[in-house]
Parts: sequence; structure tokens; C-alpha cells
Amino acid sequence: MRRWLPLLVLPSMLLAGSLQASSVVVPGAQGQNVTLHLTSLKEARFKNTIRQKYDFSCGSAAVATLLTYQYGYPVDEQAAFEQMYAHGDRAKITKEGFSLLDIKAYLQANGFEADGFDVPLEKLQQENLPAIVLIDEGGYHHFVVIKGLRNDRVLVGDPALGTRSLPRSRFNAMWKNHLIFVIHNRRSMAVFNSASDWRAAPMAPLSSGIDRRGLDGITMPKRGPGDI
Repeated sequence: MRRWLPLLVLPSMLLAGSLQASSVVVPGAQGQNVTLHLTSLKEARFKNTIRQKYDFSCGSAAVATLLTYQYGYPVDEQAAFEQMYAHGDRAKITKEGFSLLDIKAYLQANGFEADGFDVPLEKLQQENLPAIVLIDEGGYHHFVVIKGLRNDRVLVGDPALGTRSLPRSRFNAMWKNHLIFVIHNRRSMAVFNSASDWRAAPMAPLSSGIDRRGLDGITMPKRGPGDI
């Protein structure tokens, strides 16, 4: 029990989300301790997605995520924000956030040709291209990056919540305008459906799950005085 207790405790520590990247020493066999390097789920979600710094900067964080992690062109959110803000309608940006026109102008200034298309999500999978889309989540308009499609789920890089996987039906309900904004002149650089992105939003192995229906009706037999 002494050897296994730390391993049983670790999942609850990770699920808490408050644990920062750290190392934990776990007692091993023959007195050999094992050092585990841990990352919280919260940190893992932002490993391949750039977090927005301001309420109205999801556009700059989304484009920085797209370039850095889907095209191997490192850009931080602050640099993207400053350039987009300097060349855009500042009063409108401060009030409403960046627009696709601001994103398009920024990408073009950095050598990336991008446009919006009204096409189904399957087109991204066919072309192996990531995209920026605008979603409406609880009345809040928000830019996210589509990183992949798999098993009727959509993998998004969300500047507010990190990398997450959404059921296709839920995503479609939030994706009101059905507009996909993609870079089309750097196709050979594009990364889509990468294993590292999916690792930040793993899906439950439902096929190997245990059916617990009816367990609430199972009772333990009464024990007699001589029972252990």
C-alpha cells in the first residue's frame, strides 16, 4: 500500500487544476525513488493554445495560436495585439474586439494570405487545414482555432479556456455564421489533427467503460455474529 498510495493521490491532484508544473518524488522498489514531472490539466490545455490577456483580445490570441502551433511561425499574443491594434479602428476594437478584417490585414502584412469561406467542417479535414472561426457561447462572440476533427468531435484552441474537444452538435450550435477563415498560401506548413494537440483534450475510452446501471439496487447481505 505504501508504494501505491502516491500513485492513487496524483490523479486527484491533477484534476484539481490548481497544481502548477512541478516534480513529485514517488517511493519505488528497493529504496529507489522515482521523480515524476507533473503538469496540471489547466496548464496542459494552454500548452498548444495561447491564452488571451484581455477580454477583447481573443482575436490576437487566436491568430497567434494559429501561426505558432499550426504553422510553426512563432508569434506571441502581445506582438500580434500591438500590430493589429495599431493598424485597426482602436475605439471599435476596445469596445467589440478584433474583427476578421483585422486578422486578415495582420496575416497579409506577415506574408500569409487568408480568406473566409462558407464551407462545411469536413472541408478542413479534406484539405488538412486548421482555421479560425467565430463562435457564440452564451451570447459571447469569441474567436477560436479549429485544430482537428475526430470521432464526431471538434478540437478547438480556445484563447479563454485552452485546447478543448467539443461534440460536433454542440459546436454547430455555437458556430452561427458557418464561416471558416483559413490561410491558403502555406499549405505545406499546416498542422491539423496532430497527436500533441489531441493529448491536451483526451476523450474518454467509452468502449472500455463499465456499465454501472443497476448498481444502486445491489445490497450487501446481512452478516451474522460469526461472519468476518
